[in-house]
Amino acid sequence: MATPHINAEPGDFADTVLMPGDPLRARYIAETFLEDAREVNTVRSMSGYTGTYRGRPISVMGHGMGIPSVSIYAKELITEYGVKRLIRVGSCGAVRDDVAVRDVVIGLGACTDSGVNRTRFAGMDFAATADFALTRHAVDAAAALGVPVKVGNLFSADLFYDPRPETAELLRRYGIVGVEMEAAGLYGVAAEFGARAATVCTVSDHILKGDSLSSAERQSTFDEMMQIALDSVLRDDATQEDEA
Repeated sequence: MATPHINAEPGDFADTVLMPGDPLRARYIAETFLEDAREVNTVRSMSGYTGTYRGRPISVMGHGMGIPSVSIYAKELITEYGVKRLIRVGSCGAVRDDVAVRDVVIGLGACTDSGVNRTRFAGMDFAATADFALTRHAVDAAAALGVPVKVGNLFSADLFYDPRPETAELLRRYGIVGVEMEAAGLYGVAAEFGARAATVCTVSDHILKGDSLSSAERQSTFDEMMQIALDSVLRDDATQEDEA
């Protein structure tokens, strides 16, 4: 069952995986929010863990930086380990005037300058969208926690250091809620292989204003994002049980 990038055994992953970019953040989530967490992947130090959250099996694993990296891990989790739900939890930059550092944003869709989804979609434009139910449950979980969120289009950039100074202003005019590097690829992989995906991000910096979070502020705010993602899974489970 092991792949070139994951050395877990069959059954090591739960059907739902939270995916931060940083493998150290994956370890933090496992140690902070999961009970009886055990490490299930160690390849390339891209740590993966499985434990329980309020009795529900949950896995968490890093996906690295950029669409190529997240696409590899998401594809293998779905096709080789039977994962059905993937929720990206990470940081993003802001460009809109009404989005500030520490805000939590939820990616209903994801624009991109990457060509990967056109490649997988026979050269045509693919509307990279999150699973609606997972997104709705994330919004509801945030409301229950008293955390305001903004929902809309993310922009998944191929370049972290973009040489085009006009890009940020263009994204602002189009109402992009957050700039990151993975969601469009994750949504494309999920669509191709029949899984469900969503993205919850914390704004760590404002690209146009120059504001940014300190390390201490990131810690406390990122906890809210992780709590939203975990609670959304329980809400999604409850809805599926009601519909069964």
